[in-house]
Amino acid sequence: MLQKVKVPVSVILEYNSKLRRVFPKSVHWDGNDYPVTKVGFHHTFREGKTLIHVFSVDTPSLFFRLRLNTDNLQWTLEEISDGEVD
Repeated sequence: MLQKVKVPVSVILEYNSKLRRVFPKSVHWDGNDYPVTKVGFHHTFREGKTLIHVFSVDTPSLFFRLRLNTDNLQWTLEEISDGEVD
């Protein structure tokens, strides 16, 4: 089931200098750590002058849509899915 939320989360991010890319490695939400197994989609857009990064990531049990605000470096969890059909 897909659930839209808007809650702050903690994210461990890795930067690969050879690929010049960043990858979320782990998400801490609701008292649990979720290791990221796959980054599916990443895109950017602007809200006014603020650059926003959006990452769609898989963990062993859930799918997350994460948003990074580059002005204040705050992460927000926007969507959660357990893969089941609504």
